[in-house]
Amino acid sequence: MTTVGFIGSGALGSAIARLAVEAGHQVVLSNSRGPETLADTAAELGPRAYAATSGEAAAGGDIVVVTVPVKAFPYVPAAPLAGKTVIDTCNYGPERDGHIPELDSKSLTSSELLLRYIPDAMLVKAFNNIFFKHLLSLARPAGAADRSYLPIAGDSATAKAAVTEFIESLGYSVVDAGALADSWRQATGTPVWGTPYGPFSNEKGQPVGEDAIRAALATATR
Repeated sequence: MTTVGFIGSGALGSAIARLAVEAGHQVVLSNSRGPETLADTAAELGPRAYAATSGEAAAGGDIVVVTVPVKAFPYVPAAPLAGKTVIDTCNYGPERDGHIPELDSKSLTSSELLLRYIPDAMLVKAFNNIFFKHLLSLARPAGAADRSYLPIAGDSATAKAAVTEFIESLGYSVVDAGALADSWRQATGTPVWGTPYGPFSNEKGQPVGEDAIRAALATATR
């Protein structure tokens, strides 16, 4: 059993947490408003879930999922994440986050920006390209013919291996999309972002195989 800490527990974070609990992991939920605001979510997820502060979630997780607006990166607790595998699910949106020059100029990916704030973490980009309802509905057991794939990007082979094992436990297989510098290939608006799994209006989504994910990554332009 892995303990998974969540910094941010919105729609996507809660979906990952639900799959994690169903897979037998323990989850520690947090958000910017305090543990008491997550009491109902934790109760719904059952005895493997509890709510805490963001610092406690960061400290308590074997793997930590950061799922916050990009503008909140400066508030992610850095010290307890040192040496830990951290999953970045975040997407940059200027209409929500304000304009960030390094991201507007594309001199950095959003994951590389996050790494500036948590420099001692082992960061892996994952889950940012799939609608949370599709994530919940498309999970399949290992060996299923209609098992879907998710891209991941990161610089640490150790962290990628840990994230791959975690994602596989949730019901998905993984495509290695390269280094953090390559993670723009799965950013908002790219071919692999959302579209392969079907429109948001179809809440069940559609399974997506390895070849389709690789093709979508390969056709991304910057």
